[in-house]
Amino acid sequence: MTTRDDIRKELTDLYNHGVEILLHEVKSKRPEPKKKAKKASSNEGEPKKAINMHMDYQKWYSRCLPVVRQLLPDRYSEFCEQYKQEKRKEIAYNTYTIADYMIGLQITRLGEPVFDTLSAFSSKFQLQLTILHSALTRLDSVLNDISGVLQAQLFDSEIEAAEELLKKKHLRAAGALGGVTIEAHLGRVAANHQLSVTKKDPSIGDLNELLKAEDVIDIPTWRHIQRLADIRNICVHAKGREPTADEVQDLLSGAQKIITSVF
Repeated sequence: MTTRDDIRKELTDLYNHGVEILLHEVKSKRPEPKKKAKKASSNEGEPKKAINMHMDYQKWYSRCLPVVRQLLPDRYSEFCEQYKQEKRKEIAYNTYTIADYMIGLQITRLGEPVFDTLSAFSSKFQLQLTILHSALTRLDSVLNDISGVLQAQLFDSEIEAAEELLKKKHLRAAGALGGVTIEAHLGRVAANHQLSVTKKDPSIGDLNELLKAEDVIDIPTWRHIQRLADIRNICVHAKGREPTADEVQDLLSGAQKIITSVF
């Protein structure tokens, strides 16, 4: 499994455990009518682990907080308010929280409950589960964003390393590193647009042609990348002429521009 798959499984397990806690609490407070007991068979599995609603919910809630904060920051406060509301004028069905339920708080009038606390608790918990499930749908997008940031930082580091090589007059090495950076970035752009790359090891030229054919880049950008690819080829082909410092500088400057402008 990939790291992405591992994270998705963790979130799915977290969601399912929340459902299990909720169902256990509802069934324990409102048990179904007893049915005729069936004779236990020898091949029945081991009994499920007992659930302590208070302890298990607290652990579940603590695990959910960083997940919702990271994946659905716009719904984080809503998620927290289902557990506890710091500011409220009165305690009613819509302001009753999971924390209230945990301490057994009931609102009564003339000795009779004003509303069903189990129903209020269930509605709050279900909303938290809905928010957590929504986070699952955001997972791929967020991971792509994080991956993009990390990749951009890596590309920046490679350009900086190439600049150092250029300063030390290692022109071919600097140009080769700049070319590798452009090639890797264009490959990522093609993947982001879900384009099929037929060659196993596509060159800058191959990727440039593909992006132009799919209207990801315009003609001026295509020509600019084509020139950068030509300079890169001069740098890596030892039998050809030597690249000039100006050409390598153009290659590195162009690589930086492509990284920041072609997505």
